[in-house]
Amino acid sequence: MTMETVAVAPTPTPTPTTHQTMNKDTTTTLAQQKNNRIQVSNTKKPLFFYVNLAKRYMQQYNEVELSALGMAITTVVTIAEILKNNGLATEKKVLTSTVCMKDENKGRQVQKAKIEIVLGKSEKFDSLMNAANAAPEEEAAKEKDDEK
Repeated sequence: MTMETVAVAPTPTPTPTTHQTMNKDTTTTLAQQKNNRIQVSNTKKPLFFYVNLAKRYMQQYNEVELSALGMAITTVVTIAEILKNNGLATEKKVLTSTVCMKDENKGRQVQKAKIEIVLGKSEKFDSLMNAANAAPEEEAAKEKDDEK
């Protein structure tokens, strides 16, 4: 796992609007990059909401970018590790940086840690997803047979 640290210029808005460019070997366009980005919060949705959303984005775009600030960084890392450990994703890029944001309560500038993890489909992704989707159908068919 390679880690890069990128300094990001301060932004006056509460949400950072800077976009990192991908490796030259990645064929993702900027328009597609926005569509396959998930900005993770550790308070708004449960962990597996993001895991399932990332799976759908990988099916649709072949890769997903997970992004988080501050305390939500651990959630992003957990999501990435779940996908990698289940054989669904491979790590393409990890970027860490700090962004300067205005604290809404105190009205001053604060530094926040930021992480962006780009995951791509693994070679086994499609077969694993097909097997996972077939399992509930087989279970339902088994239950119908048991009722007869």
